[in-house]
This record gives sequence, C-alpha cells and structure tokens, in this order.
Amino acid sequence: MLKKDHEVVSGYFEQVKANEDRDHRSTFEKIKFELDGHTHVEETIFYPYLLKVGDKELERIVREGIEEHRQVKLFLSELVDLDGDSEEFLAKLKVLIEDVEHHVEEEEGEMFPMVEDQVEREVLVTMREQMEAEKQTFRGGGDKKRSASTAGR
Repeated sequence: MLKKDHEVVSGYFEQVKANEDRDHRSTFEKIKFELDGHTHVEETIFYPYLLKVGDKELERIVREGIEEHRQVKLFLSELVDLDGDSEEFLAKLKVLIEDVEHHVEEEEGEMFPMVEDQVEREVLVTMREQMEAEKQTFRGGGDKKRSASTAGR
C-alpha cells in the first residue's frame, strides 16, 4: 500500500517535471492530498509499531523518516499560501519533490527490506488494513472508490 502511494505521488511529480512553465496549483493540490494521507498513516500506525519492535538500525531509519516528514509538512504548508505560477512556488515545489524522492528511496531501499525481515507477514497485512482504514477516516471517507480498487495491492 505504501509503495502504491509512492507511485501515485511520483506520477504527479513527473507531471510537474514535464512542464515547469505552467501553473502547478492543481497538481500540487493532488500531491498534498496524497502526502497528507500517506504521512498520517505512517506516523500514526506504521512508524510507532516499527519503533516498538525494530532493531536499532530500523529505529534509526524510522526516526530519520519522521524528521523527513516534518520537513515535507513544512514545505506543504508554505506552498499552500503561494501563487501556483510564482517563481517561489516552483522553487519550493522542486525542493519538495527532491526531498520526497530521497525519502522514498530510503524507505523502499533500506527501511522496507528491514521491515520484511523483522515483522511477520501477517502483521504487515493487518497493518496495511489498519492504514487503509485510517487513511479513509483521515480523509473523511472521500477516497473510497480508489481504496476499494487498490485494496488487494
């Protein structure tokens, strides 16, 4: 589920990169929607569990992920108030994209393999179900169709 979220956001990033000369306000709104839900479920369900059961190395990378989330949230809050075709908006959006891409690389390249080694598959399945439900609640239930179509992934 988390990898699927990464793919969705990456698609929006590619839209921004493909045409840097246009107003990216609507694409940013989609990016923000996805990142808000994603970071929420990682911080309320996934990361706290990993901090309880993971070894020192996993704990280290989780704590780094939490700090990266803090930076992402800061950029998101700053971007909300900017004009979508301003130079400042595009500069901040580019840095946000770079930060998130780095975060995804670390999660998928380092954290997720550790999680697969340290957490039983049944627990991961249960956690995925909890995260999907929590994301629905967090979003006010507005994303049910997408969730239902991707539940098995």
